[in-house]
Amino acid sequence: MAWVLGHAQPPITPEKALDYSRAADLHFSPDGKMLAFIVLAYREDYAPHVWLMDVVSGAAHDLTPPQKSERSPQWSPDGRTLAFLSNRGGKVQVYAMQAAGGEPVALTAQKNGVTSFHWSPDGRTIACLAKGDDAPDAQSVPHLADDARNLAQLWLVDLSSKQVRNLGKAGFRIDEFQWQDATHLLAIASDRPRVEEFNTAVYSVSIQSAAFAEVAHPPRPFDSLGVSPDGKAYTVRAAAANGPLPRDLLAGTAGRDDLRRVAVPGDLAVAEIRWRGKSGIWARVVEGFFFRLYRLADGVPPARIDLPLSVQSFDVSRDGRVAFAGGDFDHLSEIYLRDTDGAVRQLSHLQQGWDGVSLAATTIFHTRSFDGTDIEAALMSPRTAGSSARAPLVLLVHGGPSSNFSADYGWETAWAQMLVSHGYQVLLVNPRGSNGYSERFLEANRGDWGGGDYQDLLAVLDAVIARGKTDPDRLGIGGWSYGGEMTAWAITQTGRFKAAVDGAGVFDQAAEFETEHNPAGDEWYFGTPWEHPEVFARNSPSTYIRNARTPTLIFDGEEDASNPVGQSKGLYRALKHFGVETQMVLYPDEGHSPRRWSSNLDMFTRILDWYDRHLQGHVD
Repeated sequence: MAWVLGHAQPPITPEKALDYSRAADLHFSPDGKMLAFIVLAYREDYAPHVWLMDVVSGAAHDLTPPQKSERSPQWSPDGRTLAFLSNRGGKVQVYAMQAAGGEPVALTAQKNGVTSFHWSPDGRTIACLAKGDDAPDAQSVPHLADDARNLAQLWLVDLSSKQVRNLGKAGFRIDEFQWQDATHLLAIASDRPRVEEFNTAVYSVSIQSAAFAEVAHPPRPFDSLGVSPDGKAYTVRAAAANGPLPRDLLAGTAGRDDLRRVAVPGDLAVAEIRWRGKSGIWARVVEGFFFRLYRLADGVPPARIDLPLSVQSFDVSRDGRVAFAGGDFDHLSEIYLRDTDGAVRQLSHLQQGWDGVSLAATTIFHTRSFDGTDIEAALMSPRTAGSSARAPLVLLVHGGPSSNFSADYGWETAWAQMLVSHGYQVLLVNPRGSNGYSERFLEANRGDWGGGDYQDLLAVLDAVIARGKTDPDRLGIGGWSYGGEMTAWAITQTGRFKAAVDGAGVFDQAAEFETEHNPAGDEWYFGTPWEHPEVFARNSPSTYIRNARTPTLIFDGEEDASNPVGQSKGLYRALKHFGVETQMVLYPDEGHSPRRWSSNLDMFTRILDWYDRHLQGHVD
């Protein structure tokens, strides 16, 4: 049992740990009176729901029918209509409803559904991405690899006449698009979609002729295409080092190849941007465990916006008010409003049933690693009173690797909070290769997974153990994706960990490269296995698996395309072969990150039981 400020608090159950909501994709109406956003919750199998809120009163309601999914809310330029993507009628289409109320109506009727859309500047046309009618049924067989019919095309829907026009370009893959002005779109696209490398460019698309004209080649990979309100400038997030992920903000003139880097304090990574008229660009920036908000304008230094919480999503009204979804280690996510005078008030009340539940005491600290590199970490500890016993500790490793632990309540920290309430310390480390620091730090584990990054994890772990409040004989490790891979790596390198949880990890880098969806990121880290087999072998837990002795629980979704399920099966088979205690749990119809409530509840229950059995001496 956890003890909070001298009073008993029941431990957080797996069900409670997962019973939270997250708001995202915030959009002010043009007059600033309404706010549209999406809410995700495992109770709804993490299917996004569109919500609408009155900014003055904070009154909000869910627009999405039960058992349905809706996303990408966008206001018409005049603010009278809210459009969004919805599967309420079957295939995902663009729906719209009057801001004053009423039932949504479908604006599109694409045979294979719509993947994204945007209003034209005058509000008379919807541009959308959708496959053509000749695209093969996903359930049919056989599946032809790289079938061009599966590439989404651009379509224009005239809202008055209902006429639909195709702006398709044979052999192009279009990833993103935005309206530049009334006669042109800007698009991020590739003219070589069969080549599984970073090869996109920025194109201008003529509404009249449907011609595609190449505009710019930002450093790849790049994404997050944005256009200024007057259509004269555009921005992208790009990778100045051509990998591993977009993090640098570049701005240029529409129609010209003159992209230039926009300075962000501390060489930090940009997570999200919004153009807002004369106030310029607003950027959400990753700063270690926190997401900060900055305003970037020509001729003046970047201005940090003072906000009390880590910013998970945001929007800015025309008059300069900021709506943001915020949280930290002590607060579950809610939506807040920062007024023009700097005053902040809470708008939403999304979290239900959490009153009286105290979250873990969390300390963020820094440690010097083996080579002097500064590593930031967070230690979560039980709120115990009067206990001198040393606690068991679980080292969690984040996904990515070019990701980071952040100060909020999400899936990884829900895992951590559950464990802490049951008497564990939980250590969250952002090792080299993590986002939220310098570009040099981000690139520091290139071709070296299990090298410096693994030593960073151990250096921080040793620093925590040296404080004397951790039992060094009751250490666990776990993580998902890259965190799962580092878990598999750790059990091949040391016997210090007495329990491990590996979620959707990588076991054999070469086999994973040959079967995963979109291998371009891994190619940046390692090259290809046919040209650099020694690099892939050196970075694979499979190479050293004969050393493993740690009891290991393995999870994956059977439809995982990022780290295909064969990776988890390979680890399981190898551990069985060498006589290591292991269990593997696979979830049907789930991908890389299981979304169903039932899958996640089963997973969290098994995680807690596994650590309890091996670190607390509990027996089922």
